[in-house]
Amino acid sequence: MALDGVTVANIVYELNQKLAESRINKIAQPETDELLLTLKTREGQVRLLISANPSLPLIYLTKENKPSPMTAPNFCMFLRKHIGSGKILSITQPGLERVIFIDVEHYDELGDLKRKRLVIELMGKHSNIIFLDDQNKILDSIKHVSLSMSSVREVLPGRDYFIPDQNQKRNPFDVSEGDFAAILQEKPMSILKALYQSFTGISPVIAEEICFLCGIDTAISPKDLSEDFYFHLYKQFHYFFENVRNNNYTPTLYLEGQKAVEFSSLTLSHLSYLREERYTSVFPLLFDYYEKKNQQSRIRQKSTDLRHIVQTALDRNGKKYQLQMRQLKDTEDRDKYKEYGELIHTYGYNLEEGAEKLQVLNYYTNQEVTISLDPQKTPQENATKYFDKYNKKKRTAEALQSLTLETKQEIDYLDSLSNSLDIAAKEEDLLEIKEELVESGYIRKRPSKKGKKVKNKPFHYLTKDGFHIYVGKNNLQNDELTFKFATGGDWWFHAKEAPGSHVILKTDDREIPDSAFEDAARLAAFYSKKRNNDKVEVDYSLKKNIKKPNKGKPGFVVYYTNYSIVVDSDISHLEQLD
Repeated sequence: MALDGVTVANIVYELNQKLAESRINKIAQPETDELLLTLKTREGQVRLLISANPSLPLIYLTKENKPSPMTAPNFCMFLRKHIGSGKILSITQPGLERVIFIDVEHYDELGDLKRKRLVIELMGKHSNIIFLDDQNKILDSIKHVSLSMSSVREVLPGRDYFIPDQNQKRNPFDVSEGDFAAILQEKPMSILKALYQSFTGISPVIAEEICFLCGIDTAISPKDLSEDFYFHLYKQFHYFFENVRNNNYTPTLYLEGQKAVEFSSLTLSHLSYLREERYTSVFPLLFDYYEKKNQQSRIRQKSTDLRHIVQTALDRNGKKYQLQMRQLKDTEDRDKYKEYGELIHTYGYNLEEGAEKLQVLNYYTNQEVTISLDPQKTPQENATKYFDKYNKKKRTAEALQSLTLETKQEIDYLDSLSNSLDIAAKEEDLLEIKEELVESGYIRKRPSKKGKKVKNKPFHYLTKDGFHIYVGKNNLQNDELTFKFATGGDWWFHAKEAPGSHVILKTDDREIPDSAFEDAARLAAFYSKKRNNDKVEVDYSLKKNIKKPNKGKPGFVVYYTNYSIVVDSDISHLEQLD
């Protein structure tokens, strides 16, 4: 999610706690849309990173430095001139807007005490860093916005500064119960959308949380809510924002496995199905969230070529399979031609010369049948024609049964590669998948310098009962886990009839509780193509029952003795190691 007004309020609260009376020691501009302020506080030196990146607007405290260009940009030089050694007086947020005001006191060239304001607008593609004088006039900005770029507001030196409010949103702190209902009832949209479009600081995820706390369907129209519902909705709305008013923040990161799904400065009850990580400060939360998001984005970007190769092969084999199945269907009537040949042999002796059809009782079906004949051929030749047609279709069917099986196995294998790309968490995972694609002939092997073969570890989890569970990240790891790492007494799990990881539950010669079986099954469900299903059927068996067929593709196994269990794919309670 993007930063909402509640998270910005949390940021402002913590900045005031940590930067009160601090002085600006250094101003740098590492990127075209980014500032790095080095500040001297009572507790020592800290750095404040401010980013107006349209895809990643952000502000947080950090101890890390970033390299700056040899020649400082004009905006950076301008700030150094005016507030290079200034003192931070206050950090505020107007209403619950995604805007932060940093008021700075400094001495000008004549030695007079002056005040300036640095405005940080964290508004997605409209994000900006704007420098104002004490009369609220724009002195400069990190991004200049002319009327040709925006019809709402110019951001240019000399212009008056104001916060655009196209939707005329209300401050949640100032709205009464009566106004609350009236504002929402005017909106011809769902209650969810009406909430975040009517009040500042509310994002869709917060609107969903307020609806969840009230037990209201988010799709319902505001006009369909009763007076009692509005009373209940306003109370929950009021209680929620009382936490913001009183600075009762609980910075929380919500994860699905290791994937960062959401973050919030207040607890989100409707996301309780996800794993929660609590933080004592909003800044490490933001750093971790965007670091995880960046990592996921990098992995997704780096896997693009591999995904294209796999998807192209899948599309090609999918079309081939459909064609083969149509051809196979065309051979289903082959026995009819064999019957026709035999019926002509049986009844053709009394046919007149040049006959074009034979109408007889089919003793196979006990029904009358009419058989077309070639008048230029004898009954024997007509029978031979039908026998030839039967034999041709029979040979085609036999060949296609083998070919369709091979093609289906190839599709299943490519689906498993696609699943491996979906669960890849590191660049090393992608290297192993690439290695597998080379070995399978989908990528041409290029001569290269000899080096160490890619060796990557599987996912490793620990249950609350102290049992270790391992999950293969790709087909090569699946084979390694099942046939080299696992022992005969260990348990093997796999989502039924779906591409997915091999999961090994180590027994260590101990009795396994039901909860450990369920946890291993959940991991098999989560690391499969069915991870988004409410329930997933998982097969499991002792490792000794799992066999590798001759010439079987990587990750492909067979088993004839197994149990099944139906589970969800929630693994939030499991501890991931390594």
